[in-house]
Amino acid sequence: MEDNADKEHRADKEHRTNVEHQIDNEPLGGNVNQNIPETDTNPRSAETQQSSSRLGNQVTIFGRGISVGAVLAWGAVFALLLVLFLGLQRSQEGPVSVGDKAPDFTLTTFEGEEISSEDLEGKVVVINFWASWCSPCEQEAADLENAWLQYKPRGDVVFLGVDYVDTETEAMGYLNKFNISYPNGPDLRTRISQAFRIQGVPETFVIAKDGTLVSFQKGPYSSLAQIRSVIDPLLEQ
Repeated sequence: MEDNADKEHRADKEHRTNVEHQIDNEPLGGNVNQNIPETDTNPRSAETQQSSSRLGNQVTIFGRGISVGAVLAWGAVFALLLVLFLGLQRSQEGPVSVGDKAPDFTLTTFEGEEISSEDLEGKVVVINFWASWCSPCEQEAADLENAWLQYKPRGDVVFLGVDYVDTETEAMGYLNKFNISYPNGPDLRTRISQAFRIQGVPETFVIAKDGTLVSFQKGPYSSLAQIRSVIDPLLEQ
């Protein structure tokens, strides 16, 4: 006969067995993960995405990633150095030679008028390179203006002033100071001065009616008479 102690012991054992059976058949952790979307908790994944975004703004040169901005900046510096090198190389060649055909050019005046060398064929052309910061330029400014006023009525003599490496405000102040009335304009990107290969200012080139360079004056003219001595013989040709 089973006494009360045996019954209680057997009931307790059956209870423990049922509990263990339930635990074995239930998935670990219940249903906690069934309704939760998967997320990437790996911190390296975010770093990889950021790195990929940064690489989108880079180019690879010699196996190294370099930003596009840096490439553009160095490209601009290289282009500037190339322009300076070409300008220096041309200046070392010396000015164009007397007897050669004068270089072609186009001057845009401070008033916006375009004057091309093609428009000046059949005329004597005096091209003076100057700058507002140039003290020697001031020594000849009045004589150049007086010469222009004397030849202007003829119609076959043209004076042009090319303002070299200057600001428009300072240049206009210079022109007003000496009452210069013949056409003047800035040497945009120093194209005209490079074409004539000037080495400084003032420099003046005189072109005959057939387009030949006949005179080169380095430094200021000393007088109105000196200017006329160059131009007058060309009018008789």
